[in-house]
Amino acid sequence: MATDVTMPRLSDSMEEGTVLKWLVEQGGEVKRGEPLVEIETDKANMTYEADTDGTLIEVVADEGDTLPIGEVIARIGDSSEASQDGSGGDEESSREDGESSEEGAEASGGNTSADPGDGDDASSPQEEEGALATAEDEQAQGGSEGTAAGDGTGSSDGGAPERGGARSDVASDGDGRIKASPVARRAAGERGVDLGTLEGSGPGGRIVKADVLAAAESGDGAGEDAQAAEEAQAPGGDQEPAGERKTTVPEPARPEPRGEAGPKGQVYVQELTRLQQTVSRRMAESKATAPDFTLEVEVDMGGCVELRGRLKDVADPAPSINDMIVKACALALSDHPRVNAAYRDGQFELYEKVNVGVAVAAKDTLVVPTIFDAGSKSLGEISRAARELIAKVRDQTITPPELSGGTFTVSNLGMYGMDRFSAVINPPQAALLTVGALKKKPVVDDSERVVARDAVSLSLVCDHRILYGADGAEFLARVRELLERPLALAL
Repeated sequence: MATDVTMPRLSDSMEEGTVLKWLVEQGGEVKRGEPLVEIETDKANMTYEADTDGTLIEVVADEGDTLPIGEVIARIGDSSEASQDGSGGDEESSREDGESSEEGAEASGGNTSADPGDGDDASSPQEEEGALATAEDEQAQGGSEGTAAGDGTGSSDGGAPERGGARSDVASDGDGRIKASPVARRAAGERGVDLGTLEGSGPGGRIVKADVLAAAESGDGAGEDAQAAEEAQAPGGDQEPAGERKTTVPEPARPEPRGEAGPKGQVYVQELTRLQQTVSRRMAESKATAPDFTLEVEVDMGGCVELRGRLKDVADPAPSINDMIVKACALALSDHPRVNAAYRDGQFELYEKVNVGVAVAAKDTLVVPTIFDAGSKSLGEISRAARELIAKVRDQTITPPELSGGTFTVSNLGMYGMDRFSAVINPPQAALLTVGALKKKPVVDDSERVVARDAVSLSLVCDHRILYGADGAEFLARVRELLERPLALAL
């Protein structure tokens, strides 16, 4: 009996997920514990592993579909449960057999390849048509002429009705729904082809992908907007196999214009990713619920710069200035537990461990991976952990557990030349530290001489429901003390 594969809960805050890429093609063998599908959650992109052995007999959710937790996305069962021969006598059997044959032919072309190294494109429409025709011959259904892309089957001279008017001879299911494979429906949606204007060449008049491609190339059933969108696509369009993607996240489609141009010009609308939606919601909640205030201090970083110069002789790469700031915060948090806490439901939550989050600019959003138990880690361990997490964010391989559990956050925009800035607290944390640019600044030394020293501006953003001015000032003073006398950081 087939087993339903449902949209899994891959993070505590996940409510729905988006199917990015199937790593096993329909009809392929599935092994328990092996990667099955890539899913975009509200925190990161995750690879979901199969929890049973068998054959992927049906893919319910196509790539790009977003479904809530618990919805069926695929089915795994015995190979005998998949319709593979075309001897079925009723129309529904022919429809399912045709879909299985088409999906198998298209999958073999690489559209669901799990190997990032596959560089060849999917088979051409002509080759695809040949595979479909073979399957249809086996079903003794016969094929219609002119289904290869570019043969002019869908020509507007062929008597097709106006766009939006369904043909009277279009095959449909018993409920009046046009008979078309899922792949054909997706291709029609991408190209703006009206399925109601097409005559299917598949079993029982079923519309297959080759029919859509032929209509799109000849212009039959495709609106001007769809044609313009197709022209705007990169060479290859939807023919690019999944294996050629540079990252696990599909490139966002070019936003479609909304309405007519006005005083602001043309308006383009771009949908948010799951991660962007989560960040937007959490930041809005933070500003709406947390009465925050900010404390600032200038720190002489001459000692840290000198220490880093010495560490370069014994470590490659040496810990960065930001690593030293994270280490100083971790030590200071151990001394000031209220800063390493949270306000939740009218109570203070004090945490045993110090887990410092490091804000990292990801593609079109902000990600905060966590350095766990930073209070007990050495400077070198913090440096290695930070580099590994940042690399995972850049490669988009960071996992939800690595983005959870933070008790304090450090955000550094110094590399962008920002002298100082404020930020939004990462709820439900009590505080966040921002770091400005490291610059030479004039200071007065003990001999009352004006000299140039390396300095940085630190700002502590506090939730006033749990921290008061004195609490934040004492913590910030301790961080400055550790940075200005940095030998304690190397212990």
